[in-house]
Amino acid sequence: MICVITHMNITLLLEDFCHHAYYMKGQSPKTTKRYKEQITYFAKASRIDCIKQIDTDVVKSFFLFGRTEKKWKATTYHTYYMSLRSFLAWCLENKYIDQDYLEGIELPPIKKSLPKGLKKQDALKVLEIIYNYPYTQDFVRYRNHAIFSMFLFAGLRKNELLNLKLTDVDLDNLTIFVRLGKGAKDRIIPMSFTLAQSLKRYLEKRKKQGKTCPEFFICSNRDRGFTESGLKSFLDGFRKATNIHFTIHQLRHTFATLMLEGGCDIYSLSSMLGHSDIKTTTIYLSTTPEHLRCQVAKHPLNRF
Repeated sequence: MICVITHMNITLLLEDFCHHAYYMKGQSPKTTKRYKEQITYFAKASRIDCIKQIDTDVVKSFFLFGRTEKKWKATTYHTYYMSLRSFLAWCLENKYIDQDYLEGIELPPIKKSLPKGLKKQDALKVLEIIYNYPYTQDFVRYRNHAIFSMFLFAGLRKNELLNLKLTDVDLDNLTIFVRLGKGAKDRIIPMSFTLAQSLKRYLEKRKKQGKTCPEFFICSNRDRGFTESGLKSFLDGFRKATNIHFTIHQLRHTFATLMLEGGCDIYSLSSMLGHSDIKTTTIYLSTTPEHLRCQVAKHPLNRF
């Protein structure tokens, strides 16, 4: 079937929807990119190009296809569901469709696994190997060590680190200003002396390199901000060098668990991590046996 009315074409409607999500609702570029990719895939997999071709059977078949043929995990299923729900709700509001075709679609439960971080000795090993790796430039040595120090001593998310500006890092007052983190929220993170020393070494080398771009972390061969692909490339290399398998987000989990083990209170940690709900932070209480062991030692019957 060919969609005759061009403004009812899914691709064109998707463009309008993504513009609305970004400019009117304030959704992040990452979210709008996910909308575009997943709804485009929905249309392609369902072999439709017109909004009027969507019905309950088409939607059910798509999710069944995802679970049976593509072997989606429950989390993947949920992200496609949320993307499609946002798009179809916008279409319903603008009268491009006349009913909610997601009504009655069941969501598989997501297993609530505990976040995994590195042990203290493994975190120290990672920092040591990164610093002593046989680089061809000292600038790269200090930059890479500063990047990993940011993850392990400040708990930044990947995009937060890549979006940092020079003016966001204040070594004099030992603070890091995270601009528009997850949920479009700003926050200030206090900086430890250890982290400050690593950042200071990097900034001194950066200055000698004559770099002037506004981004805090920069490429070694260009005067521009460090990229996600560059971060992924050297991270893959260091996983092999350390023989420790970890992700960027696991370094953030490591920061959280080590802070609790060191005695940080849950409210301060929640603020530093940028969580909008403290319930998100409390999950780390279950991942730190040392912290819990200290707490159980306070049981009054232990005195007897």
